[in-house]
Amino acid sequence: MTTLMTTPPGHDVILFDGHCRLCSAGARKLERLLGGKGTELRSFREEGGLAAFPGVSYERCENAMQLVQADGRVVEGAEAIVRALGRRAWGRLLYVYYVPGLRQLVDWVYGIVARNRFRIAGRECPDGACAVHFK
Repeated sequence: MTTLMTTPPGHDVILFDGHCRLCSAGARKLERLLGGKGTELRSFREEGGLAAFPGVSYERCENAMQLVQADGRVVEGAEAIVRALGRRAWGRLLYVYYVPGLRQLVDWVYGIVARNRFRIAGRECPDGACAVHFK
């Protein structure tokens, strides 16, 4: 498995879909759980939102939340949540994610939710111009 690398931001950055109500609510919850320290949340849909991270494509962000770690390594989806929260003492309990079989199950469920996020929770477009993406 190849590790995706990008420009190191010096702190963790979570790229999420700011037009998705489910994603936005999840990002806010994640921010509260992290205590607002050391992690920046950014909608990949913001103008120039991905410019700082070459190699992190719009398509990858459409498919899963991205965690750009301080050193430039990128992880996505459920693993991004586990890695972000794993820095907290209680968050290490989430490392159960890496148990063989469980990871595959969690990733599968995450993929279903990600593909159907607009159907599940609707969209949140400040300008009213975004389209619902049905795959």
